[in-house]
Amino acid sequence: MRTHYCGELNSQHLGQIVTLCGWAHRRRDHGGVIFIDLRDRTGMSQIVIDPDTPQAFALAESVRNEFVLKITCKVRPRPEGTVNPNIPTGEVEMLASEIEILNPSLTPPFMLDDDNLSETVRLEHRYLDLRRPAMQKNLMLRYQVAKTLRNHLDSHGFIEVETPMLTRSTPEGARDYLVPSRVHHGQFFALPQSPQLFKQLLMVSGFDRYFQITKCFRDEDLRADRQPEFTQVDIETSFLGEEEIMSIVEDMIRKMFKDVQNIALPDAFPRMSFAEAMSRYGSDKPDLRVTLEITELTDVMKDVDFKVFAGAANMTGGRVAGLRIPGGAALSRGEIDAYTEFVKIYGAKGLAYIKINDIAQLNETGLQSPIVKNIHVNALKAIIERTGAQNGDLVFFGADKAKVVNEALGALRAKIGHEKGHVDGRAWAPLWVVDFPMFERDEEAERWVALHHPFTSPKDGHEDMLTTDPGACLSKAYDMVLNGWEVGGGSVRIHKQDVQSKVFDALKISAEEAQEKFGFLLDALQYGAPPHGGLAFGLDRLVTLMAGAESIRDVIAFPKTQRAQCLMTRAPNEVDEKQLRELHIRVRQQNVSG
Repeated sequence: MRTHYCGELNSQHLGQIVTLCGWAHRRRDHGGVIFIDLRDRTGMSQIVIDPDTPQAFALAESVRNEFVLKITCKVRPRPEGTVNPNIPTGEVEMLASEIEILNPSLTPPFMLDDDNLSETVRLEHRYLDLRRPAMQKNLMLRYQVAKTLRNHLDSHGFIEVETPMLTRSTPEGARDYLVPSRVHHGQFFALPQSPQLFKQLLMVSGFDRYFQITKCFRDEDLRADRQPEFTQVDIETSFLGEEEIMSIVEDMIRKMFKDVQNIALPDAFPRMSFAEAMSRYGSDKPDLRVTLEITELTDVMKDVDFKVFAGAANMTGGRVAGLRIPGGAALSRGEIDAYTEFVKIYGAKGLAYIKINDIAQLNETGLQSPIVKNIHVNALKAIIERTGAQNGDLVFFGADKAKVVNEALGALRAKIGHEKGHVDGRAWAPLWVVDFPMFERDEEAERWVALHHPFTSPKDGHEDMLTTDPGACLSKAYDMVLNGWEVGGGSVRIHKQDVQSKVFDALKISAEEAQEKFGFLLDALQYGAPPHGGLAFGLDRLVTLMAGAESIRDVIAFPKTQRAQCLMTRAPNEVDEKQLRELHIRVRQQNVSG
């Protein structure tokens, strides 16, 4: 129906007769001459309709926003002074000879160039929201990213293999989405949280380089960088160690940024241990563009009179730490109160602070804070020396269990860093975080749990710690971090039965339980399983960062809300009794009290 796309016409097409199809983005009547901006996914062309073509002119007068049009026209230069250098078609305009209205449109619920739309309205009318140039640009970027990753992996000998969407429920950290079986009464499939077990089986099967761009499903609390269904770039290899795997995927990400957006990432991404990241930044995904750092103060707070600090310092697993804010003494009381409320989101009970007015006076005059009188001089000196505080600075403090302190100060560091300009100016700051612990302690259950998953291999020489000191055991796990977002993570897997048994023992998973949950994988590992490992990238997160979007919902065609709902299709929804009976399911009414 068309000879060209709207966004591809330029001065090279002058004099040509072309046929365009698209949507009327805007119609303007300028003293008897009508202009229509015709839009398709490539961009816009300015169409001119004058009274010399009466049939076309009469139709043009009836055109409204979002009418679908087919227009035959001649390409001519724009008059002097009307050239628009901001768009690719800005040197030319199209003089219409024929117009056909392929389909009229109701008045849209919003203007497509309105940048202040509520997300609810956008998601309810997603088919219209996706017409907006910004959204089309995001989805085209997503396509280019996926295409580049596929091509790169193909060129390195990787084979794309699809794995099942209906599988068995296995413990992987989040709740499964369950699918009832009509055929097998009382039994359920689970949607995969990741292809982890299947890609390990593919390594056992001899497909030594596998990849897949696939959907994964997790029924977990949602936020800006999470969705109940998300897309993962899944990679697994055999006969490669962690350094070789990291090198392959680092090259892939570097090439993808260069090819898709002409962004040159560093030739070598820096490495940082998990322990260092948590100590200095309070996060295993630190944004290295922020120049603020957390300072350890636990040891010097054990004997101070301020009970909040002393209690945390003497608590098993407690931590006291400071966060120096250069120039922070200028913060108002209202700003400090707002930051106090912010850290409470992360479990902190409050946010102590000291304003440094005169570093020479270690008292309530030089150090402005209600807590100074309860901290002895040696501890005050240590705060100044370790944080490097100067006159005019402020130091915030966290004191609680280490997990609470790290999460609260880590989030506060990132927030203040960006709000107050404590950044180094880099656009992109990639990082590998390595040497993760094998396990973390579940205090309520009084047992160790896998920090990643129970098939992650321990560091060489740490195998004996699995039985003697699980908390000190490090793993061959690695995460790629970009601008404070974890964009990918993986590990070398366990391929020996005796090591796997030690891990299960540390996790208090009995042989019977292990066989019930993972029997098919454990059986496969006994048939000549090769050394193997891999990594998975969050495609949605990568594209969100590259697009500069605020949420991954802006780079997914049909996303869910933070309550895991699709506002456009109104899913999830109730189903009729007949369907439920076929599945042997009865919906119980919730008790409403109070």
